[in-house]
Amino acid sequence: MDRLDNTVRPYAWGSTTAIPRLLGVEPTGEPQAEMWMGAHPGAPSRTPRGPLNEVIEKSPDHELGDRTVAKFGPRLPFLLKILAAGAPLSLQVHPDLEQAKEGYADEERRGIPIDAPHRNYKDANHKPELICALTEFDGLCGFRAPVEAADLLAGLDVDSLKPYVDLLHAHPEEAALREVLTAVLSADPEDMARTVTEAAAACARLGGAYAAYADIAHHFPGDPGVIAAMLLNPVRLQPGEALFLGAGVPHAYLSGLGVEIMANSDNVLRCGLTPKHIDVPELLRVVRFEANDPGVLRPEASPDGEEVYETPIDEFRLSRYVLPEGAAPHDLTRPTPQILLCTAGSVRVGGHPLSPGQSVFVPADEQTQVSGAGTLFRATVVA
Repeated sequence: MDRLDNTVRPYAWGSTTAIPRLLGVEPTGEPQAEMWMGAHPGAPSRTPRGPLNEVIEKSPDHELGDRTVAKFGPRLPFLLKILAAGAPLSLQVHPDLEQAKEGYADEERRGIPIDAPHRNYKDANHKPELICALTEFDGLCGFRAPVEAADLLAGLDVDSLKPYVDLLHAHPEEAALREVLTAVLSADPEDMARTVTEAAAACARLGGAYAAYADIAHHFPGDPGVIAAMLLNPVRLQPGEALFLGAGVPHAYLSGLGVEIMANSDNVLRCGLTPKHIDVPELLRVVRFEANDPGVLRPEASPDGEEVYETPIDEFRLSRYVLPEGAAPHDLTRPTPQILLCTAGSVRVGGHPLSPGQSVFVPADEQTQVSGAGTLFRATVVA
């Protein structure tokens, strides 16, 4: 078992205070967006034995266990993060496994450098993900019903939005959503910038349900993603609630602090709210144009006190223990690798005392007990 020393990524959208507050340290004044825990080569956790990816590479059967290696290969299948959004993230979607394999192979054949700004696929893996709120957390997830999106746009009373309103009313669900998103992302940039400016002013004036879009437009003036965002469901998570984001579901995080877990991939197709490359044809190939309820998840408690966030994939399994003062130690031994993260109070995992923001990596089958009073998240796999 190794205590992890984790990298904090300073993306521009990060909060300047949320992660320092969790860790109990002074803010630097710079944005601190994500703290990565895992073996991703972009920022592997450091252990006393070396970077975690190198530790696993030297002895995958010991570190990951036979089941995990047989199912996923000799690598840690998930990446765990603390995510702190101080401003909206890009509006984005992730491919399914087949799309990722096809897209990666195609870009490899065409010789597009892996670090090229117009490259879509960094690897051949899918990227399902789960975000669990530590504070109140706002986001956008999945398409609204077309009639609801039409009513929202119509309420702005902006002439250049009326064709989109008509499309949303005139077509079946899938065609309506596809045609409107295509039209928004393919519009003349100058015309769209004027539309967004008018829409943002109307949102600011109306407030209420429109206030979030005025804030998005403040961060991304003239960006077509402001209009695209209005096609999606707004979601507010309370602490302990979560969202699962599968392939093809457009989404964006707006504000808040959370624990995020995902398959170990970096494949993102952007729809807006970003200065980065947007590949509209490929995006339209990947997006699932269906209205759905965001499906807020609440953990399901088991008899031993573990609260599990159920998802339909095997690359990760996230759960938590909320340990009261004086609780008996819990046995956390598993035949799969684990990362254990404290987010509140003070807990002890094996010989390691953990305070908020601290974590350990536990190899498969290593005897593990947790005690203390606090909240501990457990990340592992289904194998």
